[in-house]
Amino acid sequence: MNSLNIFKYDLISFFTYTLLVTFGIVNIYSATYNESFTTVIDYTSIVGKQLIFLLACIVAFFLIIFTKNKFFDSISTVLYFISIILLLSLFIFGSERGGAKSWYIIGPISFQPTEFAKLCTALFLAKFLSIIQTDLKKTRDIFIVGVIILIPVILITLQPDPGSALVFFAFIFPILREGLDLKFLYFGIVIFLTLLLTLILGFTTISTIILMLFVLLNLYNRQKKIRVSFTTYLLSLIVFIGVSFSTNYLFENVLEQRHRDRVNLIIGKEVDNRGIGYNTNQSKIAISNGGFFGAGFLKGTQTKGKFVPRQHTDYIFSTIGEEWGFAGSFLTILLFTLLISRISIRADKQINHFRRIYSYCFASLLFIHFFINIGMSIGLVPSVGIPLPYISYGGSSLLIFSVMFFIYLNFDSSRLKED
Repeated sequence: MNSLNIFKYDLISFFTYTLLVTFGIVNIYSATYNESFTTVIDYTSIVGKQLIFLLACIVAFFLIIFTKNKFFDSISTVLYFISIILLLSLFIFGSERGGAKSWYIIGPISFQPTEFAKLCTALFLAKFLSIIQTDLKKTRDIFIVGVIILIPVILITLQPDPGSALVFFAFIFPILREGLDLKFLYFGIVIFLTLLLTLILGFTTISTIILMLFVLLNLYNRQKKIRVSFTTYLLSLIVFIGVSFSTNYLFENVLEQRHRDRVNLIIGKEVDNRGIGYNTNQSKIAISNGGFFGAGFLKGTQTKGKFVPRQHTDYIFSTIGEEWGFAGSFLTILLFTLLISRISIRADKQINHFRRIYSYCFASLLFIHFFINIGMSIGLVPSVGIPLPYISYGGSSLLIFSVMFFIYLNFDSSRLKED
């Protein structure tokens, strides 16, 4: 067991975490408040249930902070396979919520194994990368890393919950940090742009543009005497044309109608402020109502009028924007930026490979959740059901992201030790 010396821990990050969780409780209370509340703490209410999970987080803190570092390394493989089994079992024993079979419900307790899978994938990925300790140049190593990430992605997409599956691509950042060639990132960006532009402009237009670009690229390489084999050109052309050709099929057959509608709203194919776009539109109205200092706690008209559906979960940022204004929104963004930056900077000082890579994974997961959730609230990205860590209502999310943070604290306290 580790001895308790509070000054060896990252107290700035801990203080930031505490502020975020406290602010989350305050805003969940405001978003769910009604005149029937007789007490501030009612454990049958939504905010009361969040407080119960907060107590579980406090217990988890003391269990994790005194656990030896090596324990997480040794158990990471087992945890990963348990998480995969839990995801597979959802198709038999899971309960459906919001159109996705992604929950286990046992009496009053509900649990979303997707959140648990994020923690387990981060630990297992860190374990594998710390074992090989290379710059990820071998095809075999890159393939294994891809499989580690894609297994939970596929299982979660099939629930279907493509929004939650999207979060797992946050692991590209620690993989790049550990030496993956940047050409894989560029390749991924081009694939994404091909998919997006095909949805907007159509297959015929995009395939024509791709052919023209390949011709121009070939002429440029010849002029600069850059040798690129004909096979490489041909395979690349086939891949990009194939991606464009399959875009509409994937869009129509993999995504559900609600997901297609949300994507169409973002790319401008649909305008529907009363139907599928209602949540986002009401969220933007709430945020714009806040002004600089906000309407005040429990005084937001959109919030009190319950105009924003799921405001205490996916759209909690609209409560912050309306009742705390630009100042509160900026402070929230600043706290997340501070926490993510500090975890990343201190990860660079880790001597132990496993602990360093895990810290990068955790920071990346925080960032992608933070970016997507706030992007949803202001209409920059489709509504995909991603909570804002530590602030949105959700016991599974609060507990797992807190556990991930406590593991980081444990690791960071020994950052200058190899073992």
